[in-house]
Amino acid sequence: MSFGQGAPRWGGEGEPRDENPYGGQSGQSGHGGQPNPFGPAYGQDTRGSAGQLPQQMPYGQGAQGYQGAQGYPGSQGAQAQTQGPGPGAEPPSATPDWSAMADASAAQGRRKRWFLIGGIALATCAVGAIVATAVVSAGNGDSDASASGSPAPGGSRALPPLPEPSTSQQPSFSSVAPKPPPNPKDFIDSAAKDKAPLSAATLFPGKKLTIGNRTYVKGATAATGSCAAATQGALGASLTAHGCTQVFRATYSKDGVAVTVGVAVFDKEAEALAVKKQEAQGGVASLSGAGVPTFCRVTVCRTTANSYGRYAYFTVGGFETRRAVTAKDKQVFTAGDDIAEFAFRQIAARGQAQASAAAAAQDG
Repeated sequence: MSFGQGAPRWGGEGEPRDENPYGGQSGQSGHGGQPNPFGPAYGQDTRGSAGQLPQQMPYGQGAQGYQGAQGYPGSQGAQAQTQGPGPGAEPPSATPDWSAMADASAAQGRRKRWFLIGGIALATCAVGAIVATAVVSAGNGDSDASASGSPAPGGSRALPPLPEPSTSQQPSFSSVAPKPPPNPKDFIDSAAKDKAPLSAATLFPGKKLTIGNRTYVKGATAATGSCAAATQGALGASLTAHGCTQVFRATYSKDGVAVTVGVAVFDKEAEALAVKKQEAQGGVASLSGAGVPTFCRVTVCRTTANSYGRYAYFTVGGFETRRAVTAKDKQVFTAGDDIAEFAFRQIAARGQAQASAAAAAQDG
């Protein structure tokens, strides 16, 4: 028979005994017949006599009450339940239910995460409430302190209001535009403004003149109010006709080449320009002396003429040996250009100096 079904009643008088569910005869349990390979049934008396203890069903399966058993609930036909396997019974399977355990672990993890999230949210709300309370309290304290003039809670004092900007502190500017700085050339365009000292020493200072890598030695100097006496050819008549007042001369020499420069002074710029245009009619007379022999008197020499402001300046250059100058004699041309450039710079410097002095007086 299968486990769990009602077992046949044993022990009735006059009724034949059924077989032992484990293969042995009921009347032979423990003595005759084939022995039970598993030993006596749970709770079975090995004597097998009638009226003995009833045999229990294995593994707690329900069984019909046994007749003839005295003192047991099943003796009157009531059903009885076993309380579990008896001694020697095979235990249930020891393999754990992994699926159930995994579900339980996941559920526990979810509960922990929800508890953690809830705790963080609660802490955040608490901190926000504390900060909001502190801000409101500080704002109320500052308002009270500003109104009463006393320190606010926490030791801070309200700052006093900034003063209103005063219109008297605004900078004022003059509506009159400042005068432009003086033009240096204005001071050398006419005798009315050109008041700086004028002499051969101021026009030709020093004993040497260096231009670039070339050095010239200064020789004799001269100054005269008779302008024609310091010229050759028709230049003298032109100077006189246009109102020349003075002529200043100086001679410079280098390596056998000598150059004389003459500066003619007029009252106005227009007079100097008119004389410059007549330059081809003559030139300044060479000035010898101070180690320089007479030159450029009876031979061909190179001459230049120019003007700046109320000054006209001329040069004459040649060889100290009185050899005629040709177009191939570059050293004569270079020396003449250097000395003419020097005369122009000296005239321009007079205008710069007087303009600077006028600007300083204007600012003062």
